[in-house]
Amino acid sequence: MTTFEIRPETRTDIPALNALSAAAFGPGRFARSAYRVREGIAPVANLCLTAWEGAQIAGGVRFTAIRVGDRKGGLLLGPLVVDPALVGKGCGKALIESGLDRSQKAGFGFVLLVGDMSYYRRFGFKACANGGIALPGPVDPERILGVELSEGALQGATGLVSAYAASVREPVY
Repeated sequence: MTTFEIRPETRTDIPALNALSAAAFGPGRFARSAYRVREGIAPVANLCLTAWEGAQIAGGVRFTAIRVGDRKGGLLLGPLVVDPALVGKGCGKALIESGLDRSQKAGFGFVLLVGDMSYYRRFGFKACANGGIALPGPVDPERILGVELSEGALQGATGLVSAYAASVREPVY
């Protein structure tokens, strides 16, 4: 495992993060359901993080304020992007752990994402595949995962996931 320094994202980080996202996810990333939720909505500025290995940016993560149906107080994790040369070295883990910790301290009750249970289970994420939580556009319900930052925050949550602006920020990468 490599040690990464986690820092708040700055405007000067955005071009490097855009390049990493383009390389990792390709142009089709903008058609994915999670991107459609975030489209046109600024992420929560103080939860946008970067990971650094020395003087080089290694990755980044963003969190966007969401509601599920009428229930506010949640976040959508993503995108999470890591330099392909550093995958498997703990960069994503460091970003997620720091992001979840900061999200809880900021008073958010839950975090959702679309991803692989095999990776996100270690952070406490569980499947939300009860059919009650939906994202716009096609998404495999088994890939909708959530973690409660406060007990019971997702209990009974149903409806469409939608984003809302919690701060002013640069466009989503």
